[in-house]
Amino acid sequence: MNDMLLEYLPILIFFVIAIILSGVFVTLPMLIARQAPDAEKLSAYECGFEAFGDARKQFDVRFYLVAILFIIFDLEVAFLFPWAVALGDIGIFGFVSMMIFLGVLTIGFIYEWKKGALEWE
Repeated sequence: MNDMLLEYLPILIFFVIAIILSGVFVTLPMLIARQAPDAEKLSAYECGFEAFGDARKQFDVRFYLVAILFIIFDLEVAFLFPWAVALGDIGIFGFVSMMIFLGVLTIGFIYEWKKGALEWE
């Protein structure tokens, strides 16, 4: 039982060091840094100009469409890297499967483009 607990000792030491360093990194700037916030520093900042309007207003649905398209094509790239690395091992079946996947995504992209989902007017 004692030998098994000794195997976890490096993990415990790691956690203790991480907690101590985190505490030091959070409290040290508060103690050392000069605390003199002015009105400009405490003001709300939004894209280089003063904030205006209500923060709870509804967004245009096109914002969400662009976000979803970004996620879809970001995932496409995430699938392409392991596919390219393993292409020699998976052979022609893996190649054809990925071409079908890319074809479906391309058809979806063309459909979105023709419907005007990418237009921001």
